[in-house]
Amino acid sequence: MQDALAFWLRAPGQGEIRPVDLPDLGPDDVAVRTLYSGISRGTETLVFTGSVPPSEYDTMRAPFQDGDFPAPVKYGYLSVGVVEAGPPELQGRTVFCLYPHQTSYVVPADAVTVVPEGVPAKRAVLAGTVETAVNALWDAAPVIGDRIAVVGAGMVGCCVARLLAGMPAVTVTLVDVDRTRAAVASGLGVQFAHPSDAQGDRDLVIHTSATADGLQLSLDLLAPDSSVIDLSWYGTAEVGLSLGGAFHSKRLSIRASQVGEVAKSKRGRRSMSDRLRLALELLRDPAFDTLLTGISPFEELPTVMVDLTNGELNALCHTISYGER
Repeated sequence: MQDALAFWLRAPGQGEIRPVDLPDLGPDDVAVRTLYSGISRGTETLVFTGSVPPSEYDTMRAPFQDGDFPAPVKYGYLSVGVVEAGPPELQGRTVFCLYPHQTSYVVPADAVTVVPEGVPAKRAVLAGTVETAVNALWDAAPVIGDRIAVVGAGMVGCCVARLLAGMPAVTVTLVDVDRTRAAVASGLGVQFAHPSDAQGDRDLVIHTSATADGLQLSLDLLAPDSSVIDLSWYGTAEVGLSLGGAFHSKRLSIRASQVGEVAKSKRGRRSMSDRLRLALELLRDPAFDTLLTGISPFEELPTVMVDLTNGELNALCHTISYGER
């Protein structure tokens, strides 16, 4: 019996809506009716174009992914819905789940996290991205009074910038080639600079642009003995850097941060569930609504993914609606 509809990548660059048969509800499961899902633009467009390198097929699997890279595959991980069946304490609750774009689904009850009161369902789709930002700041360990640049004003960079904006006496500059992101920076309470105007001597740089130029700029902005924390995932693209100048004389470093594990500084003391719950609590902040820059109905998702990939749709977090507006 057809119980749900899901978005599948049929072949690189070609998406479609397919019927899905849901499994029977087990005693420890929940049935979720989706309200919204969010498109994680950087990762999902790489998946959509078939740009996941074979060496990373296992690493890049989403928790409830069906199929295999490069295609056909059902992919995604920013889903918010309401529990319609399951344990009594969860029935009727709005929850976040790392599930692909699908109208409804059945998962173990421990795979969903309750959205706190005061966090709108639409904003809650950002939970996975805020969680990435939390992990990055655990890796970066900024301190009071730091001068910090965030290079790349996409979803992740903007979430990092907003969290940094709450630290005492920290100066945060969001750097991007798109000057229209200045309005976004203002909504997040941070400064904005085009790369040509960005000031150097930064105590810390967070890089999220997924470009070689952005990573080079991040190094160029650092003060001596400082680090770039790189959150970008480059897929199959090669990254070239100029390391023959100040990189050695200033004793600079590049460190990767990736959300697949809890940052080393907190590992053993914080679980991934703890980190996700913290991210949802942080989403009580209405400034994050600045990142919700568009919405489309679920049935238009195949076209939306094409438009996001070719740049015709210039969005931060584009939200998919499942009958809710």
